[in-house]
Amino acid sequence: MLERDWHSYRASQLRRLAAPREPEDLPEDVEPWDEDPGAPFDRWPGLAAGITSLAGADPDTAARTAVSRLMTGPYPLPKPHLALVPATRSADVPAVMGWHAEAPLPLLCALLRSWEDRFGARVVAFDGAMIHVSVARPPRDADHAAHVALEHVLTGADNVNDGTVPYPDHAASLVNSPLWSFWWD
Repeated sequence: MLERDWHSYRASQLRRLAAPREPEDLPEDVEPWDEDPGAPFDRWPGLAAGITSLAGADPDTAARTAVSRLMTGPYPLPKPHLALVPATRSADVPAVMGWHAEAPLPLLCALLRSWEDRFGARVVAFDGAMIHVSVARPPRDADHAAHVALEHVLTGADNVNDGTVPYPDHAASLVNSPLWSFWWD
């Protein structure tokens, strides 16, 4: 399924890059964004390699730290509530709760399960159509982050795919990042 989605993404990326760039209607003192090159892969690279559990924090400790950051950081969650969800894995929480967003829920839950195994990820919070995921073992270098970023793109999340953050910038933001957030409009 991800490989099929990647082929669709890649075809769209190539069409966009080949199309003439439309002039932007910006004020004189504003520079336009650079053209987003998209993912740096010419063929499906498969899933990004995981990081061994000895190379990072304990996933439960990372989850507690992420929740604390979400509660007290510069943009704290509004009116948070604690929920006990009868799910064996945090990756199943969105489906068990019946969380509704424009997210492709089966694909997202499958990726979340895979991220649990490979990166010590845990679903820690929801805020409307936004989901927050703690990451105990995030990518440690730019190449690995670029590979992980492709999986983020394939979730269809608007914050990754709306064109406001170029692919290389999103990938760079994942290096050593203990919290990944996604939203769908």
